[in-house]
Amino acid sequence: MPAPLVQPPLQTHTQPAARRWAALAVLLLPVLLVSVDNTVLSFAVPALSAALGPTGTQLLWIIDIYPLVLAGLLVPMGSLGDRIGRRRLLLIGATGFAAISAAAAFAPSAAALIGARALLGVFGSMLMPATLSLIRNIFTDTAERRTAIAIWAAAFSGGAALGPIVGGVLLEHFWWGAVFLLAVPVLIPLLVLGPAFVPESRDPHPGPVDPGSILLSIGTLLPLVYGIKAMTTADGRLAGAASLALGLGLGALFVRRQLRRDHPMLDMRLLRNPVFSGALLVNLFGVFALVGFIYFLSQHLQLVAGKSPVEAGALMLPGLALTVLGGFASVPAVRRFGPAAVVLAGLALSATAYTVVLVWGREGSLAAIMAAFAVLGAGVGLAETVSNDLALAAAPAAKAGAAAAVSETAYEVGAVLGTAVLGSILNASYARGLHLPAGLDPGQAEAARQTLGGAVEVAAQLPPDQAGAARALLASAAHSFDSGVAITSAVAVALTLAAAIVAFRTLRRHPGP
Repeated sequence: MPAPLVQPPLQTHTQPAARRWAALAVLLLPVLLVSVDNTVLSFAVPALSAALGPTGTQLLWIIDIYPLVLAGLLVPMGSLGDRIGRRRLLLIGATGFAAISAAAAFAPSAAALIGARALLGVFGSMLMPATLSLIRNIFTDTAERRTAIAIWAAAFSGGAALGPIVGGVLLEHFWWGAVFLLAVPVLIPLLVLGPAFVPESRDPHPGPVDPGSILLSIGTLLPLVYGIKAMTTADGRLAGAASLALGLGLGALFVRRQLRRDHPMLDMRLLRNPVFSGALLVNLFGVFALVGFIYFLSQHLQLVAGKSPVEAGALMLPGLALTVLGGFASVPAVRRFGPAAVVLAGLALSATAYTVVLVWGREGSLAAIMAAFAVLGAGVGLAETVSNDLALAAAPAAKAGAAAAVSETAYEVGAVLGTAVLGSILNASYARGLHLPAGLDPGQAEAARQTLGGAVEVAAQLPPDQAGAARALLASAAHSFDSGVAITSAVAVALTLAAAIVAFRTLRRHPGP
């Protein structure tokens, strides 16, 4: 069995404590932005559906294309940051992200918005691994680093908590594109304060840029996610299977290429460390569970329960706040119980939350769904904070950019799969269970079948003499949407329990603090 990676001796701090924590405060700005952006967009789905009229597939791509492109580029961008400087890459990403966000706010069509979101993924891939790798090099003391990562994770969860509230207020008073303009006031302070407080760092012996590996990493993820989407439709199963095979084949070529290169883009020795690989799996499935739940919950609250955007955001706030509290609670919990126990507790809470939805959620019980979301938030906060710290601690400091990029890739792949797998299953179940009333023209029938938002929009457009048909359509849409959550919950429970088994086998060997 290959020897685990050896952690180099801790370096002495090159900055006073006040400047280290000031640097962390600056690095939290892009973290807040990315997390707010994720939940704000899910929250804006009803408004998007009404304004742009996307198909069900387009709606999923509007949500998925950003984390998909971001996930494909995180590893190459992490390596690029190791080469040209992590702070420099962060500032380039912030400039591009702010500019494209302003353009996305005024996208005239669903296709244009998908394109803008893809470009946001390119610049977003420069932000996230840079923040984690800079934290790894600024905070070389183990206790300080763990606290800093807990704050980083809390900022990520806090942004998710702010997203529904901020998004609700914006959507109450402005058009859907206003949610993208949030990037501009957040990133301007980063561009001003970053050069003053964040020290530059890079790998002293970087490898060359490898365009072939970059293409293979993107070529692996795109077909895999497309294949998952296609497999949920009756007429797309053959194309989906072919796409999955292509993605797996390109993934094998990517791994082979890394193993044969003297200076690989991704050092495969990182994955041979069981603690590192186990932490990646926890990252992936933790975010998978959270994002999949938010995709369902944001639509249920607004389109089924009839809550306004502000009311729905307020209802989601306790669960997302528990994600923040769970992240902070993980620091003393690790000291007492060890990292493996804390991660397993977090995964157990996530599985419990989806079990509650599996039993009571299909009937649309709002109390059960909100309680489950609160439990899920606490579990994700516990597991994600510890897993991120373990992933960074397992890698040498010189490879912090690559390690952070791999950890973030697992994070973003989890976000992609959470929407692609659970969202596609939910949409397919919704379309199968929907019963259309008589009197709808073909265009209305197709719009209602595509998404829950489309059904609500069609019902609102029916004339007064078809009020009965409108009520029947809304009732059938709500029932078929909520019934589909039973299938998605069963999938989430099975995958979370599988992740817990792997985490137990890999992380229990970690000696803890």
